[in-house]
Amino acid sequence: MLKELFTANQSVWDFLRTCGRPVVLYGMGDGADKVLDAFEKMDIHAVAVMASDAFVRGQQFHGFTVQRLSDIERQYDDFVVALCFASQLPEVMDAIKAVARKHITVVPSVPVFGDVLFDDAFVSAHLSELEQAYALMADEQSRSVFAGVVAFYYTGKPELLDGITTDKDEAFSLLSLGGNEVYVDLGAYNGDTIDEFLHYSGGSYRKIVALEPNAKNFSKLQARCADMPRVALWELGAWKENTVLTFNNKAGRNSAVAAKGVQTRVVTVDSILCGLRPTYIKADVEGADFETLLGMKQALTYKPKLNFAAYHRFEDIYRLPLLIHRLNPGYQIYLRHHPYIPAWDTNLYGV
Repeated sequence: MLKELFTANQSVWDFLRTCGRPVVLYGMGDGADKVLDAFEKMDIHAVAVMASDAFVRGQQFHGFTVQRLSDIERQYDDFVVALCFASQLPEVMDAIKAVARKHITVVPSVPVFGDVLFDDAFVSAHLSELEQAYALMADEQSRSVFAGVVAFYYTGKPELLDGITTDKDEAFSLLSLGGNEVYVDLGAYNGDTIDEFLHYSGGSYRKIVALEPNAKNFSKLQARCADMPRVALWELGAWKENTVLTFNNKAGRNSAVAAKGVQTRVVTVDSILCGLRPTYIKADVEGADFETLLGMKQALTYKPKLNFAAYHRFEDIYRLPLLIHRLNPGYQIYLRHHPYIPAWDTNLYGV
């Protein structure tokens, strides 16, 4: 099924290289840096950079003067917009869709972490694994999300996300969290996902174990949980073994393994739990999701409910479900995409 999807469509990279129209980048920052790096490898040339009107102040980005859409429209009669940033804010997503109604808009997807692109070479190398993971999906919605996300990665067409997007309430109905959960929060940030857990568990729990490797985030997490009983907080990252790795020490949710940064202790989930039987594990560990699963083989024998980010690396959409299935074939694996452009907040749910 997936093979036909790829053979019937053109990759976003081939489209941008051969469309014969000027290509305008929409957005600045890390995403645009990665897109321009990919453009150089793919022999694609941008002619301008634009941003939303409120962000345009005559600044420079990679030698381009950042312009408004109206400025670009005065220069070119027909052009392609290449979206280079991500957002889940409704007003920002509405603005992106408004641009797409006026001009051909594509998303040359680049990974959140790493530099592997979802291009023809990727499809050729991993089609079998993609097909195997697709076959593991537990319901029709999961299969639709899987096919829609990989089609989006390949073609860059943002409208493909419209029909596969659902809210968190629907996903958490699959998990059916109760008031007696032993919750393990991997990548707990400032405690916002503990708040999410409490919302869906009715405010009750048996135990919470939370890991957060970034010192600033960890301080906020401690403050958030200061008055909560039966909570164990660890200033650690999750990994496949107990060791020390270099983290980039970025603020917010982006603290992750990197070539340069701060030495950070990482541990296996199994070593932290010491035999404690988890009932629900959430992981949003910024590109270390696969390695985190390798470090929780014992925990998975108890078949806790799972909520894993599946979008940090393009490989995650197939390798995470395949690994979960290998470690415990008893799981039913679901895939959901929540409101976000591009296909961030695409998560695996296991029950």
